[in-house]
Amino acid sequence: MKMNTNIFWILLIAIIAYFTGEIATVMMLFLILVALNGIHATIQDFYDDWKRRS
Repeated sequence: MKMNTNIFWILLIAIIAYFTGEIATVMMLFLILVALNGIHATIQDFYDDWKRRS
């Protein structure tokens, strides 16, 4: 499921970059999206661990 979501976002970003001509800007936004996704996953893991211990 996660892989399909990532492929969807990559394709969406590529289409937007193609039509707008702002490839560098769109790719930087994609990198921010990937970083935020990683932060969210880490915080979710901490939360799940905290709930199990409580």
